[in-house]
Amino acid sequence: MTSTSQAIRAGAVDSMDVQQIRDAVRMLCERFPGEYWRGVDRERTYPKEFVAAMTEAGFLAVLIPEEYGGSGLGLSATAAILEEVHASGGNASAVHAQMYTMGTVLRHGSKAQKQHWLPRIASGEIRLQAFGVTEPSAGTDTTSITTTATRKGEVYVINGQKVWTSRAEHSDLMVLLARTTAKEDVARKSDGLSVFLLDMREARGHGMTINPIRTMFNHGTTEIFFDNLEIPADCLIGEEGKGFRYILDGMNAERILIAAECVGDARWFTDRAVAYANQRVVFGRPIGQNQGVAFPIARAYAQAKAAKLMTYQAAAIYEAGEPAGEEANTAKLLASEASWQAADTCLQTHGGFGFAEEYDVERKFRETRLYQVAPISTNLILAYLGEHVLGLPRSY
Repeated sequence: MTSTSQAIRAGAVDSMDVQQIRDAVRMLCERFPGEYWRGVDRERTYPKEFVAAMTEAGFLAVLIPEEYGGSGLGLSATAAILEEVHASGGNASAVHAQMYTMGTVLRHGSKAQKQHWLPRIASGEIRLQAFGVTEPSAGTDTTSITTTATRKGEVYVINGQKVWTSRAEHSDLMVLLARTTAKEDVARKSDGLSVFLLDMREARGHGMTINPIRTMFNHGTTEIFFDNLEIPADCLIGEEGKGFRYILDGMNAERILIAAECVGDARWFTDRAVAYANQRVVFGRPIGQNQGVAFPIARAYAQAKAAKLMTYQAAAIYEAGEPAGEEANTAKLLASEASWQAADTCLQTHGGFGFAEEYDVERKFRETRLYQVAPISTNLILAYLGEHVLGLPRSY
């Protein structure tokens, strides 16, 4: 373990800067080269060795306050960690939910919930990697979810279904959104939604069923069914019926952190494209000497730089406790488009070799394409900016 990692584990962060954290993450990622990621991708396995290393280094507990065993850092440091994982050729999908779900737990969880769970999450004894929000019939129309939580004495009874709940098979806890009041019985459609911190270890086999969904990349995603699952009433986070507002904290953090991952991807693709364009000789000269090759790489670089500025501005606003919807959505839009442009450019630069597994381009190409769709689609971001920022008529 590096001295920086030891300092993170100990919560001694006042004298550290983000560059030190970036350096420590890169050192850790050197232990997990392309061969490692190709293997887990090929076998569709959970990268448990990487997750263990990130946990041991304290990187997964950066947002947890020092009093609970974490580092008490802000979202900017967290974004830097995820960016460096992706810039190093890895994929942080196996660990990032533990970071963005913290927004909901830290801001709205009870003192008892924090005291019980946060030290165990910080130590790695417990994993919080599942975010149960999306449903088949609702998609990104979150207020139209139909999973219900009915209060019966000292328990809530959960019924319904979630989909695209990644890492559910590798998580101990889930932040779950459910309706506690029917949509037709509330004044605003965002009312009547509640958030729960669900112990999945207790739920498995007692009303909760997890089915894996195989996708084009190794994301460990699943669909989950709830059939009269009973959970203790003290699993409720915050006030009943106010969960939509709470979950937005997690969603904005998620968009900022995903943007950081996209920035890291864009860096990786650009670096690989530059290296290959300098090394590959065709017609007696490096292909990078051709403007048709060089200009798209330069444009991808510029787009990634702009996206990075927006991402860390969004993180700073979120850290300050200010509304960050505009900045979080803009960062995710720009960064996901920058990473996809860089991916396409990198693949085109490599030509046929870009499709060969050993170059890692095709794997990263598949992985970064997701972020045009998730955790929120590009069109919905544009609709949000049009309505809530620019004052245009609502489109949906």
